[in-house]
Amino acid sequence: MAGVDYTERIPNNVNLGENRRLQRALEEWQPKFLEWWRDMGPHGSQANDVYLRTAVSVDPQGWAQFGYLKMPDYRWGIFLAEPEPARAIPFGDHKGRPVWQDVPGEYRGVLRRLIVTQGDTEPASVEQQRHLGRTCPSLYDLRNLFQVNVEEGRHLWAMVYLLDAYFGRDGREESEGLLQRRSGDPDKPRILGAFNEKTPDWISYLMFTYFTDRDGKYQLASLAESGFDPLSRTCRFMLTEEAHHMFVGETGVGRVVQRTCELMRQGKTDDVRTYGAIDLPTIQKYLNFHCSVSLDLFGSEISTNAANFYTMSLKGRFEETKKSDDHQLKDATYPVTELDGDKVTVREEPALPSLNERLRDDYIADCQRGVDRWNRIIKEHGVDFELRLPHRAFHRKIGVFTDVRVSPDGRLLTEAEWGAKKHEWLPTPADEAYIQSLMQPVTERGKFANWIAPPARGVNGQPVDFEYVRLA
Repeated sequence: MAGVDYTERIPNNVNLGENRRLQRALEEWQPKFLEWWRDMGPHGSQANDVYLRTAVSVDPQGWAQFGYLKMPDYRWGIFLAEPEPARAIPFGDHKGRPVWQDVPGEYRGVLRRLIVTQGDTEPASVEQQRHLGRTCPSLYDLRNLFQVNVEEGRHLWAMVYLLDAYFGRDGREESEGLLQRRSGDPDKPRILGAFNEKTPDWISYLMFTYFTDRDGKYQLASLAESGFDPLSRTCRFMLTEEAHHMFVGETGVGRVVQRTCELMRQGKTDDVRTYGAIDLPTIQKYLNFHCSVSLDLFGSEISTNAANFYTMSLKGRFEETKKSDDHQLKDATYPVTELDGDKVTVREEPALPSLNERLRDDYIADCQRGVDRWNRIIKEHGVDFELRLPHRAFHRKIGVFTDVRVSPDGRLLTEAEWGAKKHEWLPTPADEAYIQSLMQPVTERGKFANWIAPPARGVNGQPVDFEYVRLA
């Protein structure tokens, strides 16, 4: 078992004490991180004792322990998955050569930008979610929110380690920048658009953890294939933690759907707002919004950058080593959804610049599996309604569909048609005001807000009515 050294000021499994320069750099960054956490972390919750899991190993069979902690006392640290013996680069121009333990000089700038962009998403989501604790639907959900938050903080540490360890002064300056940008700040925004959106309520949060954290899964999985082995090992362990974040989203939305269907059946009505619940058409609107915003995170359909990352052996495909092609793709093609005049069509394009679209396809297929599970809940309650993923061209701000209006079922619209119908497809100010009216905190043990069902089971074998957060 690969244990984590908790005797160090910064817990780690990278023998940090043997690199005094790096240790000093990270110890100088640590109080700045803690200051950012106090300023931008969960609002008004720093004194609460929270039942949290903490990494104690990178062994997938037993990597975490649970116990009560105040969040500022969480032991954020640096954990890399165990190295794979004799690992070779699995794709690109350097396919078959031994993986790099140091940054290839010719790829220094590109690799740094990849790491910074991933790293910037981690503190951004904490900032987006910092006020949600004040309106939690239960102690169980509050605990899960805080678990996600502290692990996003740890993921920031993971990226900062790579920047400080392998990129010298430039890396240290980038580490400072990760704490200086702010989600939604007009002057110093976060790098990616989805991480500047507001997360003002719990249905937005649950959709975010389902759709936007799932994008994180696919980006991390692609970087985990990297020929730069420290990045690969870092991302492999991050994926272990990321699974919980998507679990929070999938089961959370499922519980909202379940409660809505229960009240529909009990009241023999579709108008569950009279019972203080979230109606299925409104859930669909929030699904449409968060799915479309997350689709933008994959970038343009045709991308020279994506082709270069792959050719340079820096960022692979999802499950690269399970694919049976030549892993270089110079003569391959891939079907890409494009705009052809007034029609949405699919055309074969060179595979290398189409890698963003391929990753987006993998992501959409994964999203659909969760939506299918939500629809099973609806069907089990005898309700005639089906949640659907919107068409990939719907409500896009990145790529070939930026300047066109497309319906959720994929029809091109005029501006007038869009204006007349968009209130049926995206949350309106009235929807948002109604959702806000439901956001009243429920902090009694074992109690849940009326708009969400209890979970099927508690955390780490604990009962559902366990005291997951001891409120100060």
